[in-house]
Amino acid sequence: MENDSGFYAPLTYSAWLTWAGLGLLFIVAAWLAFVFLSTRQRTGTVPAAPSGPPSEPSGLKRDYLRRIDAVAVDAAAGRVSARDSHQELSLLIRSFVRDIAGIDAPRMTLAELHRQGIPAAALAISSLYPAEFGPEPRDTEPRDSVAAAAETAREVVRTWN
Repeated sequence: MENDSGFYAPLTYSAWLTWAGLGLLFIVAAWLAFVFLSTRQRTGTVPAAPSGPPSEPSGLKRDYLRRIDAVAVDAAAGRVSARDSHQELSLLIRSFVRDIAGIDAPRMTLAELHRQGIPAAALAISSLYPAEFGPEPRDTEPRDSVAAAAETAREVVRTWN
């Protein structure tokens, strides 16, 4: 006897649909794991070994003194603001420390610079902070503050051992 009630049994799905769904879930889980692991901040990383001293430190010092003079001249001529000049001088001091000693100073905070045992550079950079990050100097002429900062930067370069 036939089923006259009009009821039909559910159709079964193909096995490949189950495997495709599981594969899609695996791909999404792998992508999420990759994103999570690749964007985590790594702790306990070993810092790169400092590179050796440059082959000719006197040439490096001359180059940095020339660059410091160029910043001072641009500031005196009014082509660069006092803040930008102080920021450039800070970057030059930090880059000089990196090039002469192999210490990654451009990426360090002031506290990290103090801990590195480079007091002259840390003191010079700390003296640049008020003009670098604060409002424009009010008590002195901006050109005078840049000239003093440039002299501080020159002193760091000249006295480096």
